[in-house]
Amino acid sequence: VYIFVWKLCVFSTFDIYAVLLRPVFTKQPGSVVFPLKSGEDQREVVFSCEAQGHPSPIYRWKLNDSFILPRPGSRYSLMGGNLHITHLNKDEDVGIYQCLASNSFGTVVSRESSLHIAYLENFKTQRRTPVRVREGQGVVLLCGPPSHSGELTFTWIFNQYPSFVTQDTRRFVSQKTGNLYIAKVEPSDVGNYTCVVTNTVTKTSVQGPPTPLILRVDGVMGEYEPKIEVQFPDVVPVAKSSTVKLECFALGNPVPTISWRRVDGETFGRKVDVNKASGVLEIPYFQQEDAGVYECTAENSRGRNSVQGKLSFYASPHLTEKPQDVQMTIDETLVWECKASAKPKPSYRWLKNGEPLDPMEVNGGVLTISSLNLADIGMYQCVAENKHGRVFTNAELRVIAIAPDFSQNLLKAQTLARLGGDILIECKPRMSPRGVISWRKGKEALRESHRVTVLETGSLRIANVTKMDGGLYTCVARNQFGVASSAGSLLVKEPTSITSPAGHLDVTVGESIVLPCQVSHDATLELKFTWFFNEQLIHFGIENVCFFLCLQRSAGDIMIRNIQLRHAGKYTCAVQTKVDSVSIATDVVVRGPPGPPVHCKVTEVTQTTASLSWGPGLDNHSPILSYAIQARSPFSLGWQAVTTVPERLGGKQLSAKVTELNPWVEYEFRVLATNSIGTGEPSTASKRARTKDTLPRVTPARVSGGGGGRSELVITWEPVPEEMQSGPGFGYVVAFRPLGAPGWMQAAVTSPESSRYVFKNESIPPFSPYQVKVGVYNNKGEGPFSPVITIYSAEEEPSRAPGRLRARSLSASEVEVTWKPLAWSNNRRRILGYEKLDMARVVRTVGNRTSILVRDLDGSSTYSLCLRAYNSAGVGPLSNIVNVTTKKPPPSQAISKIMWNTSDSKVILKWDQVHALENESEVTGYKVRVRICQCILLCGSSRESNSFGVVFGNLGHCCFLWDLIGKTMLLFHAAQKATRTEQNVNLFSLQLTKYSLLLKEFN
Repeated sequence: VYIFVWKLCVFSTFDIYAVLLRPVFTKQPGSVVFPLKSGEDQREVVFSCEAQGHPSPIYRWKLNDSFILPRPGSRYSLMGGNLHITHLNKDEDVGIYQCLASNSFGTVVSRESSLHIAYLENFKTQRRTPVRVREGQGVVLLCGPPSHSGELTFTWIFNQYPSFVTQDTRRFVSQKTGNLYIAKVEPSDVGNYTCVVTNTVTKTSVQGPPTPLILRVDGVMGEYEPKIEVQFPDVVPVAKSSTVKLECFALGNPVPTISWRRVDGETFGRKVDVNKASGVLEIPYFQQEDAGVYECTAENSRGRNSVQGKLSFYASPHLTEKPQDVQMTIDETLVWECKASAKPKPSYRWLKNGEPLDPMEVNGGVLTISSLNLADIGMYQCVAENKHGRVFTNAELRVIAIAPDFSQNLLKAQTLARLGGDILIECKPRMSPRGVISWRKGKEALRESHRVTVLETGSLRIANVTKMDGGLYTCVARNQFGVASSAGSLLVKEPTSITSPAGHLDVTVGESIVLPCQVSHDATLELKFTWFFNEQLIHFGIENVCFFLCLQRSAGDIMIRNIQLRHAGKYTCAVQTKVDSVSIATDVVVRGPPGPPVHCKVTEVTQTTASLSWGPGLDNHSPILSYAIQARSPFSLGWQAVTTVPERLGGKQLSAKVTELNPWVEYEFRVLATNSIGTGEPSTASKRARTKDTLPRVTPARVSGGGGGRSELVITWEPVPEEMQSGPGFGYVVAFRPLGAPGWMQAAVTSPESSRYVFKNESIPPFSPYQVKVGVYNNKGEGPFSPVITIYSAEEEPSRAPGRLRARSLSASEVEVTWKPLAWSNNRRRILGYEKLDMARVVRTVGNRTSILVRDLDGSSTYSLCLRAYNSAGVGPLSNIVNVTTKKPPPSQAISKIMWNTSDSKVILKWDQVHALENESEVTGYKVRVRICQCILLCGSSRESNSFGVVFGNLGHCCFLWDLIGKTMLLFHAAQKATRTEQNVNLFSLQLTKYSLLLKEFN
């Protein structure tokens, strides 16, 4: 016998529950089907049970609602919470088991678990009487399974193993009874039949004694109507989500056919398996909609019979609402509700610590306990049950008793109140049961009035606060277990108000505005400014470049820079202090360019026009004054303005005709609106519309020709752009004739991109004049021709070389070449110029020239030269070759030892004489160049204003200059003189008081 003792305590706080835990199952027993096999010695079953709790739970077990008392040496033993049963007895141990876990908080009962022992005994009868039948007669062979427990399956052996009876429309083995049914016996059925029974749990099989089937010789059975031998009960209860099988088979001659239907006319779902050969109807995953009356019909040529049975749906209870753990105070009322879904509807009962509660406290699934006390503490369980099962749910009830305690809910040390406002001073002590709460102001008991009231919760409410309400307030709490108090001060502050007026503001896009928010407030309170735009908080910071908060001591203005249309709306300034909050709103209307027009579409097109219509967009608070239309084609550079009728589109105009379009071109159109603020965004582009085709109107430009090969007439032109072709099938008509001929020859060029036509005929004389014009056509017909021009057929290349070729050296790097020109033109060829050839390069002249200057040659070098004429047909023969040698290069030595002297307005220059090298030309003299400049020249880089020069003999090395008075600045260039070439060899700069001197060597 187990004795449980609980000590009921009054707790001062809830903290004690932090380490005390009710028993909670972590593992519950499950149902067991034990396979009992003959000859086995180890027959042991273990039911698992485990629970958490503090103190640790102890365990008990029940079998069929009676406690199991494990004793030393008995077949029952406990290991932790697990129940071990040894030497199983199929008569004593089968039943319903439950585990109970208990600690000082109470007892909980586990779900029910069953123990079944599966077994299969042997057949007892050793011999069976033969069954005699006529051919064509139906027969039933009985199986008569032995004593057993657990699900069985049946098969039949014909004569000897492993020849099994095959089921078909004539033979059927019932898995309910095990019997073999033969609808119509045939001679081949004669033999011995043995029933084989298999236990699906123990996996064992036994064979019954054979039953001989003998064919009678007194005649053949005639035909007869079906007789149903295998049928199902009138009512078949089926559990939710289970699989149900209905069997139906009939004897008859001829062999009957089996069919199934629902009496209510509903069709079978896809999941229903109708096996006509074996006479079985199978419905898996059975649900409420599968319930109903089912009919099996057996039919042959002699008649038909049917049987019906009802499938009824049932479901064991399933909890839909569970009671939750609660912690309540003394004298409160507990109401727990428990609900479950089931069919049939469940009944409810409640357990406390594993024992049934007084039914007086239970109403359906609702448990009510009034005036709770400490004796009601414990573990409660709701049991929902019907005849198909039961389900348990657990909940814990804790009843607490605590003296008043403010340790976790002290009154605020200071409570701030707005003058003229309302204030609530909360008083929330922890105590159980609920006691009495009173208030003091200072040392006096607080008297209630129409302004000062103590609420049912114990909190103090003061309305229309005055300065006199300030002071120290104390809350006192009492119950039967003690008394406690807590105090705090009430400080009365001046109210906050916004002095800036609310209003309405109109602004234009791009402007910057400031919305004021000036505040009058209690000087001891800090202000917090918050701005909202259309009820959404404005976040000020780096990412928000439009809004800026301008904070001052009593102001929180907002600046909106570069305002846009999206900034229109309601702006609210909210000001908060610790005692109150106020707000003010300003409506901002932003005027801007119009929004894009809508529904832009093309309503009609012709060859050169398109009619458009559109709808007005938003005017953004400024009336629309005008519209403009733009067009775009595949050939235009973006959107282009177009000509319209009417020419000016007013603000109320919602349609127009676009003119001067090109035929057979796809256009898109868009519309822009303008008001006094500006032009808005364009509308969405219209669908593409192609203008109608027409005859081409534009002729090719730059018609020309000439050149080509022998006997060719080459005609060229600039192709007509695609947008000017006016329709599909565009091409060119090339017309030409010899100058003065009466008729025209024509040729069609079908490619619109072509720019050249070549007419080749051996009869074309070289360089003969032809009149040419180029026309256009498309699928609509021919267009105009270009103006007539005169070109020449291909000419012959020059046949002779230029004569009297001469070459002479001008300097170390230049050679002059001269020749006698050929006749400039005749009736077969022209001379367009000449080509000079040497070992290094080819130089071509243009026109009827007779000389050429060849530069950038090497000094003291010999060159071979020749010449030939050229024209558009090619080049002529080469002339004779002439040789020429360039002169020696100038001296390379720089002037050195340059000296000067000044006297009044005179400058005297002196230098050393320069001597040429062996491969250089001799020095013939020196040259001094003087320039008048506006600034000091360093390295020869100033702008000249005037210049003059003096040349000296080849032996000179001194010059004397005078008459320099009045010149702001003079530059002197000293150079060697040699032949006709000047070369800068030395650069020298001198700055005087009034003059600057620059000397250079010249050769």
